[in-house]
This record gives sequence, structure tokens and C-alpha cells, in this order.
Amino acid sequence: MKTKNFIVPHDFTDVSNIALDHAIATAQPYDAEIFLLHVVAKNKEIVDAENRLAEVVANYKSDVKITPSIRVGNIFEDIGDFAAEHHADLIFMGIHGTQGWQHLTGMNALKVVTHSSVPFIVLQETTPKETGYDDIVLPLDLNKETKQKLANVSNIAKYFKSNVHIVIPQESDEFLSHKVKANVIFAKKYLEERNISITITEVPSNGFDNEVIKHAVSIDADLIAIMNLNKSNVFGVLTANHEEYIMTNDAKIPVMIMNPIEGITTLSVDFN
Repeated sequence: MKTKNFIVPHDFTDVSNIALDHAIATAQPYDAEIFLLHVVAKNKEIVDAENRLAEVVANYKSDVKITPSIRVGNIFEDIGDFAAEHHADLIFMGIHGTQGWQHLTGMNALKVVTHSSVPFIVLQETTPKETGYDDIVLPLDLNKETKQKLANVSNIAKYFKSNVHIVIPQESDEFLSHKVKANVIFAKKYLEERNISITITEVPSNGFDNEVIKHAVSIDADLIAIMNLNKSNVFGVLTANHEEYIMTNDAKIPVMIMNPIEGITTLSVDFN
């Protein structure tokens, strides 16, 4: 069984420390290692970055192994490349406003995510619970890539004994309603076979993104799981900026986001 590797891009902001907190909390039940990554633009910046990363690591008293790493390049390509080279299972990345790495706000964060084959957990300013991700919201759509999302969510849910809350839009069109029901049946079977507790909630299709966030707030959710489909417009109810809207939600709920892999209908990050 290979050691699990998590990546935390760190730009010396408070939200990067929060991302590291989440990574440590998640690494403990997985017995995972963490690579703390800082990307610099020029070689002359390496020494200073090494010293600052060493200070960050020294401030954490944890049994989790944290390895500081410096990369010369740019965040849009090198975070994903570094994660692939280290066979990472998850990337924990903080997003913020005008401070830190190249103004790593929602759209720039999405560019980073799009370059990576490794799933991200994107954080704002919410510190992790001691019990981890107790409640995970899973918007369910018509895309075939939904099976990939289910596999990753189920692995997180099994370790934290999470409740998974499936959210679907109310659909009046008979054909789309049938497709929704088929996906619900599949998701229910998939999760229950893995002994994961689930709920299923229909919300208005108009403004589906907002309804997903409202439901997540109403159950005090710890994580929302989405696919990075960018140009997809599921049901005709998701906005063009669906991923960015969910990642930067006003409730600051962490978001698990992953890219679909072409030609694969099921994909599981092997946390077992």
C-alpha cells in the first residue's frame, strides 16, 4: 500500500495556513505525507522562500510528515505538474483576494485546477473541524463524469464517516426528469454499497448554484463536491461561471473540485 501524498501550495498567507490545517486533519486518518509547495519566478528567490517555508513547518507540531519544496516556474502549470510527479492524492489550496500568489481568486484558482489531474480541496477562511468533513453536499447532474465524482467523495466519506447530501434540481421535463432519477438510483446504490449515509433533496432548478449553497448552509455542510466542467451547462440551469461561483461561495464552505478524465466513467482516488 503506497503512502498517500497531499500537496499544499503555500504563499505565506493566512489562508495557506488554513489549507495546511485541513491537509493535516485529513492526512492523519490516511497516514499521509504533505508536501508544502512554494513556486517562485526566479532562482534568486529560492533561498528566501526556503527559509520562510522552514519557518512555517517549524510552527506546526504534528505527527504528520511535512516536506517543504520549492519550484521555479508559475503556479498555473507547476502546482499540477508537481502533484503529478509526486503521485499526489489531493491538493489543498487556499484562495483569497488581492494578497498572495498572483491574486489567487476564483478564476485564477480555476486555471490552476484545470491544469491538474489531481483533485483539489479549495479553501477560503474556514478552519477544519476536529471530526473532519461530517457533511458533504453532492450536486448531482446529467454528466457521465458524475461517476468519477462519486468515487472520490465516497473515499472521503468512508474515512470521516460523513453524511453525503445529494442535491438535484426539480425538473419538469419528462426526459430530463427520467435522467435525474436514473442518476439518483445509481448514486444511492453506489454509496449505500459502501455503507455511506445519504440524503436526497430536490431544490428549484432556477438558480441551481445558489440553491446548492443555500442547502449546504442549512445543513452546516463541511464540503461541497463538484466537477470542473467549465463550458458545460447542465440542465440549462447552471451559470457559465458555475465552478467559480461554488468555489468562492459567500458561506466559505470548502469545495472539492476535480477534472473529468476523458473515456473513464468511474475514477477513484485510492485512499484504501
